[in-house]
Amino acid sequence: MNSQDNTFQFMQIAMKYLPEAKEQLDKAGVELSMELIEPFMNLFTKVMEEAYELGLAEGRKEI
Repeated sequence: MNSQDNTFQFMQIAMKYLPEAKEQLDKAGVELSMELIEPFMNLFTKVMEEAYELGLAEGRKEI
């Protein structure tokens, strides 16, 4: 699986939980807009890519 495929899947996961995140941010009084969320989505993608690579490396150790 290449990085672009991973990014697409990570974004799908993020969008799945976006309503819950928006609800929590609304409760905290933080307004959420697409302009505000873009840097966090980029950060989320970096975190997920690193977590994926870590899991992949761990899986290879067990083989």
